[in-house]
Formats: sequence, structure tokens, C-alpha cells
Amino acid sequence: MKILITGGAGFIGGNFIHYMLNKYNDYSFVCLDALTYAGNMETIETLLNKVNFKFVKGNICDKDLVFNLFEKEQFDIVVNFAAESHVDRSIENPRIFLESNILGVQVLMDACLKYKVKRYHQVSTDEVYGDLPLERIDLFFTEDSPIKTSSPYSASKASADLLVLAYSKTFNLPMTISRCSNNYGPYHFPEKLIPLMINKALNNEQLPVYGNGSNVRDWLYVEDHCSAIDLIIHKGNIGEIYNIGGHNEKSNLDVVKIILKLLNKDESLISYVKDRPGHDLRYAIDPTKILRLGWEPKHNFETGIQETIKWNLEHDDWIRRVQSGEYLKWMERQYKW
Repeated sequence: MKILITGGAGFIGGNFIHYMLNKYNDYSFVCLDALTYAGNMETIETLLNKVNFKFVKGNICDKDLVFNLFEKEQFDIVVNFAAESHVDRSIENPRIFLESNILGVQVLMDACLKYKVKRYHQVSTDEVYGDLPLERIDLFFTEDSPIKTSSPYSASKASADLLVLAYSKTFNLPMTISRCSNNYGPYHFPEKLIPLMINKALNNEQLPVYGNGSNVRDWLYVEDHCSAIDLIIHKGNIGEIYNIGGHNEKSNLDVVKIILKLLNKDESLISYVKDRPGHDLRYAIDPTKILRLGWEPKHNFETGIQETIKWNLEHDDWIRRVQSGEYLKWMERQYKW
């Protein structure tokens, strides 16, 4: 079995590569990543000497590169993590999100059709559903919930999902889609909420919280997300969508307070800042469908956040290089790019 993992030098994709290489010694894996600001070779550096792993630098929007790679490698499965994913950045510059998250997906699917890939898996997000009211704790997103996007990022991901579904119907593309809740864990880029708050707390800096901090997210430890995708690409039904969530709903403010408590820091470090435009109120996923497939998360938020803090404490050098931009210079020196 040969699997292409796009965006594998990023947060979730990198964790997925570690997970899969650890589990499947008899599989071959190729990682394709453009190494934009959130792609970091240090995330997968320890895997480069594995005989069943290969890294290729390139953009999924580059049709010639992608098709040549498919021609050479003859993949069985493609798992697409490659995406611009930061909501705030999508508000500042929507165009790059449309290019990577929609046009790049088209290129990958065209290659899958031409080279007869057995399964294309699109990694999506629960943000395509929009949000739920804070007071309706009985409501959850299901795979049949209507798409109702709030940001250029979520609109680009929803567009990609619709394109994948269209390719399935029109061209019989063998596909699956997963929509996950907010991930956290090792190798998380420091601009995201949880690593940002951990690192600021460790440095006794002010922790900026949007609005009053009441926005709720369903948090999923990244390793649990990886195990869910592994199950879907092996046993999921072709043409289906699977929601992946851990029933770990926390408000942003609660998350920040938990981090401060675990680090023995005072809540006076919390600083409330102006809310961002179109900030979704609540995400909550009903994972019944994938639970029936046989998946079960191993972490609740309490255990997952402790593991995440431990990883951050043990990898302050990785965090420092990302924050300073030194990792980009390191990659240029190391790999002559």
C-alpha cells in the first residue's frame, strides 16, 4: 500500500505521518508539502531516514509536479491535509485560501482520476457548518447539517467539500470526507489558541482572549483525529462524510483558565481584546456515525491538555525557532531550498 499525504509537514498532517509510520511498517508513504509558513520540516525530520518514507517539496496547485509525482509513485490512497487554515489570516488575505483550498484540491482529484487512485480522502472542518447558539446545548452538527460558513477560510473548505462530492457523482471519484472539531496537541503552530496561551503563560505575558471568551469549541486531541482518519481510509464507505469530535466542549475562557491553573499562573494574566469579525459562537459535533464505524477517542480534554503542555515544555527549542522564523532559515540551510 502506498499513501500520499499532502500537507504532511503541518500540524495535523505531521502528526498523521508519525502515527501511520509507527503503525504500518509494510506501507510506503510520500509527503508532499509546499513548506509555507506553517509547514515545518523539523516536525517530520526524525522520519526522513525511514526506508518507507519520502518527502517531496511542492505545491498541490502545481499540476505538472503533482501529475509527475502520481505517474512515478502510483499511489493507492491520497489523504489531503494541505490547506491554509488560520481564520484570522483568511480575513486579511482571502485569495491564497481560495487557491490552496479549492484549486489545489481540483488538481489532486484530477490526478487521482487519471492514475486510478483507490481512495481520495479530503480532510475538512466542522467550521463549514457555521455555528450553533450558545444556549442550545442540545444541538450538534451531524453529517446532514447544512453548510453555513462564516469566514473566507471556512467558505474555502466548504467549497472544496462540494467539489469533492461533485467529482464523486460526475466522475465516480472514490472519495471520503472527514470534518473534525478543533485539534490540539504536539507540533501545533504557536499562533493557534492553545499553544499561544501556553507559551504566553510560561513567559508571564498577557493572554489575549477575544470578546468575553464565551465562544465554545469541541476540542479533539490530534492523535485521536489521526486514528479516526486511519479508520476511515481503511473501512469508511466510499462517498460518505464522517464527523470527528470528542464531546469536549469548552469555552475559550475556560480553556485559558485551565492552562493557567495547570501552569500555576494567575488569572490576572488574562486580557480581553476586541472580538474578530464573524466569530462563530459554538461548535459541537455529533460523532455517532464514526463511533459506529469503530472509532473511539482515547483522550478527554483534561488528559489531552496535560499531554500538550508537557510536550510544549519539552520542546521549547522547536517553539522558539517557529516563533522567531528561524525554522525557515534552518530549512534553507539544511535542504538547500
